[in-house]
Amino acid sequence: MRVSLFITCLIDAFYPEVGRSAVRILERLGMQVDFPARQTCCGQPAFNSGFREEARIAAVSLLDAFKDSEYVVGPSGSCVSMVRHYLPQLFAGTPREQEAKDLAARTYELCEFLVRVLQVVDVGARMPARVTYHSSCHGARGLGVRDEPLTLLRHVRDLELVDLPYAEDCCGFGGTFAVKFAELSAEMGRAKAKQVAATGAQLLTGIDMSCLMHLGGLLRRQGSPVRVMHVAEILDRGAAGRFTRGRSA
Repeated sequence: MRVSLFITCLIDAFYPEVGRSAVRILERLGMQVDFPARQTCCGQPAFNSGFREEARIAAVSLLDAFKDSEYVVGPSGSCVSMVRHYLPQLFAGTPREQEAKDLAARTYELCEFLVRVLQVVDVGARMPARVTYHSSCHGARGLGVRDEPLTLLRHVRDLELVDLPYAEDCCGFGGTFAVKFAELSAEMGRAKAKQVAATGAQLLTGIDMSCLMHLGGLLRRQGSPVRVMHVAEILDRGAAGRFTRGRSA
């Protein structure tokens, strides 16, 4: 099976280790992973701000980059949600509408791909830590990816997964929302950071580095010892090449 990595802008620019972890996980599971270098931004920042033409110009790079890909997998619920739900809208009525629909149909968030497509629930990872999980809005509401990351985390050896109070509350980042409504964004983030601290977790994880970047900054400013780490990085820790197939509970 051939998988093309959709790296996303934030991970490419600031958190490349997340992309490397995603590649190692997929390769250990027998996937042939490639990285089409022509990919750029999915167009989401422009799209969310109402600049549809600019978003379409950016998103063309994805249609070109992934036109021959069997599966496209990205470690970001936000960007995958953009591709799956809004690229077909963005290209509706254009000569490339069907290409956008085809790309949307074969694009998956990483945890979603592991559990739903590969039917893998245990990637053989080990991490002795107390961890809590933030359910990002685009992942949970946009893609319906709720149980898949939790299922994978529950199978990580020596990992203690603790529930996050009000888990589905937004962290306040919301892409350009954090710029347009900075004070409200920060207040929402502080409320979420307080809930994270209350769990006694050592690590906060999730499937969107945008949310984790926002919360990580707030936690640091509060003097909290809690660190943030993408789910892919946890699933890449201590792996011994073992994996178990199964279905999400």
